[in-house]
Amino acid sequence: MRERSGGRILVEALQAEGVKKVFCVPGESYLDALDALVDAPDVRVVTCRHEGGAAFMAEAYAKLTGHVGVCFVTRGPGACNASIGVHTARQDSTPMVLLVGQVARDMKGREAFQEVDYDAMFGTVAKWTAEAQHASDLPQLIRRAFEEAKTGRPGPAIIALPEDVLTELSDAAIVPPQPVAHFAPKPQDMAKVKEILSAAKKPLVVLGGGCWTDAATAAMEAFCARVSLPVAVSFRRQDAFSNQHDSYVGALGTTLAPSLAAGVKEADVLLVVGSRLGEIPTQGYKLVTPPVPRQKLVHVYPDATELNKVYKAELAVHSSAVEFTNLLQELELDGEKWEPWRAQLRKGYLDWRNIPSRDKYTLDVDGVIEDILSVLPEDAILTTDAGNFSSWAQRHVLYKRPMRLLAPTCGAMGYSVPAGVAASLTHPDRAVISFVGDGGFLMTGQEIATAMQAGAHPVILLFNNNMYGTIRMHQERDYPGRVKATDLTNPDFAAWAESFGARGYAVEKNEDFLPVFKEALQLKKPVVIELRMNGEQIVAGKTMAEVRGK
Repeated sequence: MRERSGGRILVEALQAEGVKKVFCVPGESYLDALDALVDAPDVRVVTCRHEGGAAFMAEAYAKLTGHVGVCFVTRGPGACNASIGVHTARQDSTPMVLLVGQVARDMKGREAFQEVDYDAMFGTVAKWTAEAQHASDLPQLIRRAFEEAKTGRPGPAIIALPEDVLTELSDAAIVPPQPVAHFAPKPQDMAKVKEILSAAKKPLVVLGGGCWTDAATAAMEAFCARVSLPVAVSFRRQDAFSNQHDSYVGALGTTLAPSLAAGVKEADVLLVVGSRLGEIPTQGYKLVTPPVPRQKLVHVYPDATELNKVYKAELAVHSSAVEFTNLLQELELDGEKWEPWRAQLRKGYLDWRNIPSRDKYTLDVDGVIEDILSVLPEDAILTTDAGNFSSWAQRHVLYKRPMRLLAPTCGAMGYSVPAGVAASLTHPDRAVISFVGDGGFLMTGQEIATAMQAGAHPVILLFNNNMYGTIRMHQERDYPGRVKATDLTNPDFAAWAESFGARGYAVEKNEDFLPVFKEALQLKKPVVIELRMNGEQIVAGKTMAEVRGK
């Protein structure tokens, strides 16, 4: 191989991995890599306005495509800003590679300008971290980072890039990528699954993780229809299984149907595929209690270190969701006895998700959701932030592939707008709807500038109640009438959007929303629709007075 700089070797290694898009905030610590990207026209560089936004975009891109999301940030402050996206990728099990600038090797250990020990900083957040010592290390480090990001439980891998390593010359050869290893169940595992399910009276399937392909989802839907198994999904994973399917009984999240909560407790077998059964899906580890749950637990997970980590399973199966679902089709089960149980849970879900008739507010969010559903394309991509406003999208929207939901299970605010930008760039022919609150919007709303520059056109629904609504709800529930630090003073959001060259609307009554939303879906530019809502309508299905009274 000819000699070339570390920066060029790095870009060649990314190209070998099939990378077509990277998200970045440029920095002087990786100038040579930026120079190499000038000569790599097949790799699109999306310039972002904040490293948190760039990391969120890379994470959302990975969720949507199944490919590794790649993000470049500069050292020190850039890495600190990007850490929220790393945490999101870790808790959401999303494959991501973060490439971080670093001080030159001869300056290490002196607390040089913007120096950070990335092993220490990301050690408990990232799945894997490394720092290049020589330009010749870069091919192997990139190969290892992508392998770590994709195998087992997916997650974020970090490579620190000392500035002088990127300018150092080397003739290092590129390491070709290898197919990702997927673990499959053993025959005895599937025999035991059949045995446990055959003896069950009230089984419940729980699907989670970000590993669900269209084919795996379709296969699971076909199996559950054949054997009348009820299916729940984990927190913010509604697109893992068709919500219109007769087996679908709801999501184990912050907006939880009472019938499903009761159903999890009543179930005698839980077949959990792809989910870790964390705090939110188990409602603080109360629906499924560690270390030995009351329900017989069949836990299928792609990372052996997660099995039996929190819960002692009746059967722990080290397998990817795709491989397990493929073999599940071969099981012959008599599901007729489960039909009343499935129907009971399905009815409870349908009754709970019905949109109530309130007519109490000039702008009623329930009515806004009805209008959205009346015109929402079947292949729309929805993104949500953390916040109470997302409860309407989680409770009332019926997801079915190819419709997708991109949402942070780690509860990060500021996610929705960058995720919407990434989704629109990935699928410019599809409608992208971003749900965000006034609090989260002003954390990353400047990425509208990125959308304008890159040609993305998400429709951003900004739910403005002039407060940090989730925290206010908790305050009023636990300390009624004692409000502190949750009121917000906001700008004119529509005017703010217009200042970027985007389209901005302010909607104060229901009859004005649908015409604006229809128009927004036709525009090929970013749109912000500010919904000036009454703070009393604090969460889907509940008012502030009801929260305070309870």
